[in-house]
Amino acid sequence: MAQTEVHGPRTEFAAPTGTAPGTPAPRDAGDGRLARDLRTVKVLWRRETIRFGRNKLRIAMGMVTPLMFLLVLGTGLNSAMSEDSLSNFRAFLFPGVVLMSVQAPAIAVGASIVWDRRSGFLRQMLVAPVRRSAILVGTCLGGATSGAAYGMLVMLLGPVVGVPYHPRLLVVLLQVVLVSFAFTALGVAAAVCIRRPETFQVAVSLCMMPLFFLSGAMFPVDGLPGWLGAVVRFNPLTYAVDALRRTMPGDAATAMDSGSTSPLWWGWTPSVAVETGLVAVLAILALAVATRKFSRVE
Repeated sequence: MAQTEVHGPRTEFAAPTGTAPGTPAPRDAGDGRLARDLRTVKVLWRRETIRFGRNKLRIAMGMVTPLMFLLVLGTGLNSAMSEDSLSNFRAFLFPGVVLMSVQAPAIAVGASIVWDRRSGFLRQMLVAPVRRSAILVGTCLGGATSGAAYGMLVMLLGPVVGVPYHPRLLVVLLQVVLVSFAFTALGVAAAVCIRRPETFQVAVSLCMMPLFFLSGAMFPVDGLPGWLGAVVRFNPLTYAVDALRRTMPGDAATAMDSGSTSPLWWGWTPSVAVETGLVAVLAILALAVATRKFSRVE
């Protein structure tokens, strides 16, 4: 019996050097590694979603700022502007508010990586026999799911601001998932490079707020001064906001009557597919940079 117990595990896990008669063929190492990577992605995705679902207070507090922008700022500016230039400013502001709601929870995933490094949990993940890119992909997917959940909660308020429930909102939700993944990848890339939590919070705040205000979320990008228009057109979030605005049903894309709300490239307006592709390229580049930096983490 003792010999059988010892021999069993050796037959299952050991990699024999020779091929003896009756010996089963060894497993493909590539297939085993891929399975481990997929399990890692699933586990880390579940970790982020469970963390999101258990913190009810964080979900409620995360909705305060978007609601203030939409219902207070949007209503106030809607009543202050003339009807000749604006039909419904809240509908125009709505895509930017959705993007704002996605931004904070996605970036919080990067902050969790910084704290995991300090607590030692990150080192435990790094010694696991899996690709480090799988760790980042699972974390980014979890952050994208959490951010998309916030965006979906804000989208439920669409009829209040003139954006009705429509099947096109399913396409908008897919765009929100992509934008959330891009935000998470940016936050993870910053977290891999920055070790101190305090520095991470300051750096992310200094970067994200200008990117949001220079994305065309609060004002049309057509007719801006030369330097400001160039910065807005160079900002990748501009195309995320414009793609959401042009895909949404209702008054979101037609709220401004004075001119186009989309960025122009030498007189040409990029299509929604091109704008969505730019966001996807941003997400891939951020994930590639994070993976390259993460492979050098000690």
